[in-house]
Amino acid sequence: MAEEIGSPKIRGPKDPVKKGELVEIKSLIKHPMESGLRKDKATDTLIPAHFIESVVVEYGGKPVLKATWSGAVSKDPFFSFFVKAEATGPLKMTWKDNKGQAFDASTTITVA
Repeated sequence: MAEEIGSPKIRGPKDPVKKGELVEIKSLIKHPMESGLRKDKATDTLIPAHFIESVVVEYGGKPVLKATWSGAVSKDPFFSFFVKAEATGPLKMTWKDNKGQAFDASTTITVA
């Protein structure tokens, strides 16, 4: 059974924000996040590890967040964080997993 992977979603503020305001960014990605320690109940064999290893966030082309994850993060992870709005520009998130797959999504933060 092939499981859907990817389909990253990211959401920032819908309306313009003031310069210097902290804004919440929310993200969700479909991923099995297998640790490599769980067994398939039907075959009693270990399910191979398959998890997101890194998350990188860039705002206005500059890195603002780097996270290292492991198989201990739950399936289809939701991740939220705050960023200080400095100027209107793109915010891009990139997820990379231990099998070499990369997924990205972006939104625009508008500063009034």
